Amino acid sequence: MAEPFFDITAEGAIDWLGNPVSCSDCPHEENRVSGRCDLEKACVRDIRARRIDRFFSLNPEVADHYLGHPFFEVRAIAARYATPFRLVGLLSDPEADVRAAAASRLPEARILPLRSDPDRRVRISLARRLCGEALKPMLFDDDYQVRLTAARSAPPDLLLLVIGDTDPEIRCEVARRIRADHLPGLMGDREPLVRIEVARRMAPERLHLMARDEDFRVRFAVAARIVPEALQRLANDEDEAVAECARLRLEDILKKE
Repeated sequence: MAEPFFDITAEGAIDWLGNPVSCSDCPHEENRVSGRCDLEKACVRDIRARRIDRFFSLNPEVADHYLGHPFFEVRAIAARYATPFRLVGLLSDPEADVRAAAASRLPEARILPLRSDPDRRVRISLARRLCGEALKPMLFDDDYQVRLTAARSAPPDLLLLVIGDTDPEIRCEVARRIRADHLPGLMGDREPLVRIEVARRMAPERLHLMARDEDFRVRFAVAARIVPEALQRLANDEDEAVAECARLRLEDILKKE
């Protein structure tokens, strides 16, 4: 969408074509009289999205009538308030924001074709909505943000599919939510942040497998949770923060005995 040729930060109310907005020729005079619209605050003809949204929040019953408006922002915001069965036609709207708004409210079966939408914003919207097996194709999307959103929505068993994703943030999400018995598969991940997540969740009796990790942050996470009988080695760690964590735990254990 091309940038407006006028200054939308200027004072006053202007429409999407840059013309001044006036209540004198507005079809919603009754709404204004009853306090359900207000120039420069809640107005469907204003270019500002916040004012358009405020108008529809006060007048949701008219949203259906604006689904074909020439300004995409009006269509997208109207889609949040319109009758759901009227939204199907918007799935083929030329503007991604409109398609995403429609997809956020329609049943899953209706929106599945949009998993291959050319715009990442639409696919991200779907990744938030879909669940279970319907998410599987989105875990392999070319866009990492789509994959990350899908990973955050996916059930733990599906996360096995992306345990080797190229993006470390996605592998971190896998490490946070994958079943604990699959965590050993990430112990040797090349990204320390992933290994930290593993150390935070792995069973304490298995953390000795990570006690010599090359990254002190991982060893610190290990020292905070490892079984007491394995703490002595970490109490002599070359990193002072790791060693102190282990020593403090040992001291606490001795006090309780």
